[in-house]
Amino acid sequence: MTHTPTPAAADVPAVVARLRATFATGRSKPLGWRLGQLAALRTLLTEQAEVFQQALADDLGKSAAEAYRTEIGFTVNELDHTVTHLEEWLRPRPAGVPEHFRPAEARVVRDPLGVVLVIAPWNYPLQLALAPLVGALAAGNAVVVKPSELAPATSAAMARLLPRYLDPEAVAVVEGGVPETTALLEQRFDHIFYTGNGTVGRIVMTAAARHLTPVTLELGGKSPVVVEPGADLALTARRIARGKFLNAGQTCVAPDYVLAIGPTAAALEEQLTAAVREMYGEDPAASPAYGRIVNARHFDRLTALLADGRIVTGGGHDRDARYLAPTVLADVSPEAPVMRSEIFGPILPIVAVPDLDAAIAFINERDKPLALYAFTGSERTKQRLAEETSSGALTFGLPVSHLAMPELPFGGVGESGMGRYHGEYSIDTFSHTKAVVDKPLTD
Repeated sequence: MTHTPTPAAADVPAVVARLRATFATGRSKPLGWRLGQLAALRTLLTEQAEVFQQALADDLGKSAAEAYRTEIGFTVNELDHTVTHLEEWLRPRPAGVPEHFRPAEARVVRDPLGVVLVIAPWNYPLQLALAPLVGALAAGNAVVVKPSELAPATSAAMARLLPRYLDPEAVAVVEGGVPETTALLEQRFDHIFYTGNGTVGRIVMTAAARHLTPVTLELGGKSPVVVEPGADLALTARRIARGKFLNAGQTCVAPDYVLAIGPTAAALEEQLTAAVREMYGEDPAASPAYGRIVNARHFDRLTALLADGRIVTGGGHDRDARYLAPTVLADVSPEAPVMRSEIFGPILPIVAVPDLDAAIAFINERDKPLALYAFTGSERTKQRLAEETSSGALTFGLPVSHLAMPELPFGGVGESGMGRYHGEYSIDTFSHTKAVVDKPLTD
């Protein structure tokens, strides 16, 4: 059954105007309205969980358990954390006043920005639409959500259900592809939040510049994993495999490649093979826990990379089923195509390097990654990676975990993005932090 995107591109200006008129009334500013919208969003996710689980299965082959854990439950946790702390976060903060201005008082307040645009990607199409929406509503804004057309079932479910649960005069869903996105980017917004790739990120930023609109760009990049001798390689392999092959590798913070120091490369081959077998069995195609590639174009892009190294495990694929097995490549050249851009799929190259100096140099010669992971027992190594590299996040021993910690900022640096969100950082992103000074009209 097909779903007709609505509103159409021609209707976009009216949608944005309606939301701007709503914001102008002050309707979205009271704490009660904000908490009410967050409660309604939580109710939506709990009452319609099965609908979203089915949509995510249709779009990406996600199991019900993975869909709940990484999309529905993830967003519920973000909601609960925000609701618990929102009143505290919005409380005006006293600021010191220099002696020569006294008597006077100063404070810092957070004002809603206005009308916000959230453009979501296809790989976690529910979470990456609704987690930014949580922050935008909590900060008191009206919001346009643009789901990804590459996840049509999830997009249709959000378009149908969000207006039933949220204030339709303050929250709108605009479905569609390039024409609708282009129409949206022609409008004036007070903030644009985009998750996706750098190519489209540049288009978003160019469009935003016409209106001097601030942007948050949550992009990607090749997130490396450094593995040192002395690490428990069986445990290391299991944790790398879990982070890499979640959602069939289609995760912005997935480990993109391994920098294996010294003799660890050969040992990792055996351990990663065992980890994949432990997770998905002898035939991952039959495993209900293993997802599928989003479409044929990405499938073709990924299978073309299989020739860039020796296949240690995996490599099997079925275009009609959009299935690509969890794959580990060894003997990979740093100049191979698989090492030139973000893989965004279930292929894990291992690159052997002689020592930590070489690993750090390898990382620093390339764009700053969205995340850097390391498995090491050396505090000195941890200190060097923290001080001598730059990345959106740095995690030791557990890839991808920082994404699910709402008290940590999530965002990139350089080519991997700009801006941050989650928890209180979302309130910062979707608010104007305003200085207020009050001096009595007396000497």
